[in-house]
Amino acid sequence: MADILVTTTEKIPGQEYTVIGEVFGLTTQSKNVVRNIGAGLKNIVGGEIKDYTAMLNEARDISVDRLRQNAQEMGADAVVMMRFDSGSIGSDMQSVAAYGTAVKFK
Repeated sequence: MADILVTTTEKIPGQEYTVIGEVFGLTTQSKNVVRNIGAGLKNIVGGEIKDYTAMLNEARDISVDRLRQNAQEMGADAVVMMRFDSGSIGSDMQSVAAYGTAVKFK
């Protein structure tokens, strides 16, 4: 899967390609109750909540891996115009979506 190039740009220098279609990679993550309590306490004094930052980094990595897998299943060589979207589900879950356009090199 690492062979699938993922880029946020529309054009890949030196490559011509045809569009295959849209691809997605989705994940929803949550922290355990103990870490949620710690995050709530940190919310009182302010500052970065490192457990949530780590959770979002992990969610981002998983969503890109799944995006690559989806592209590979479609026979793509690369994904262009990759973007992220995220949102909260309840008070302790975060959903992350990576999406883009799968392309095949000519």
